[in-house]
This record gives sequence, C-alpha cells and structure tokens, in this order.
Amino acid sequence: MEIERKFLPPVIPENLNEYPFHLIEQAYLCTHPVVRIRRQDDEYILTYKGGGKMIREEYNLPLNAKAYEHLKTKADGNIIRKRRYKIPLPPYTVELDVFEEPFNDMAMAEVEFPTAEEAASFVPPAWLGEDVTIDSRFHNSTMSRSSYPGKSFFAQTPNDCRQE
Repeated sequence: MEIERKFLPPVIPENLNEYPFHLIEQAYLCTHPVVRIRRQDDEYILTYKGGGKMIREEYNLPLNAKAYEHLKTKADGNIIRKRRYKIPLPPYTVELDVFEEPFNDMAMAEVEFPTAEEAASFVPPAWLGEDVTIDSRFHNSTMSRSSYPGKSFFAQTPNDCRQE
C-alpha cells in the first residue's frame, strides 16, 4: 500500500547538491490500471498501481536491463526522466523530482506516510507549495499521456482525467 501526498514547489531549492539523488526513467505500458516500468540508477522494476489518489495499492517486481529495454519499446506516450532528490523532513523524507524534457521546467515533491492518519494530519512546510494530491493531472501516468507545453498546461486543464 502506498500512502503519499504530492506538492508543487514554487521554486526548486538552490542547495540540491547537498542531498542524495536517483536518476529515474519510467514508461507506462497501461494507465488504467497503471502498469509502469522504471529504471532507477542500475535497478529495473515493473510496477502495478491500483486506483486512488492519496492511498492506493502498489506492487513492485524486479526486472533485468534486457526486459526493461524490451518493454520500453511497447510503452505509450512520454518516457519520463527525472532526478529524485531525497530531502530529510523528520520523521519523513521529501522526494523531490526535477523533471527533464519534455517537462523540464517542472518539479514535484512527494511525502510518503506509514498511515492515512499521518498523511491527513501532515502540515507541509511552505516551500513544498500547493498540495496536488487529489489532482490526477499530476500523476506521472497522466503526464505520460500529455502534450506538455509548460506549467500553464496544468493551470488551464480542467481536472477531468480518469481516476487512476
């Protein structure tokens, strides 16, 4: 089970070089339900995500590089590339994703929680920005299907995406 909240930081912190990070590339084989493949550094993963916004099922299975590359050719839409910084916010960790083309002017932060109660009672620091947890436009699976012209895309697009 994954329990997380998502935020849109208005500014990318200047001191990111102080934090560890992962290089991530991911692609979607299906978006309803979500079936994703991911390369995180030298690790390869196949993920199934159930429906929901803040709370949803998530299952991860290991892949090898050859299987990942084969499945990537079958992916639909944008392949998402990002650098994920791990920023401590005790007792939690902020995972700050800084995206590459075609989303290169965008950053998104996620905080995972052990319980729904902790997620609901979390008071984010101001630097995390707007809470977009319930807005499916900010799911990476939705972004994989979009023709993203910039941040204004999200400001002007109604929240009519299918629940994922």
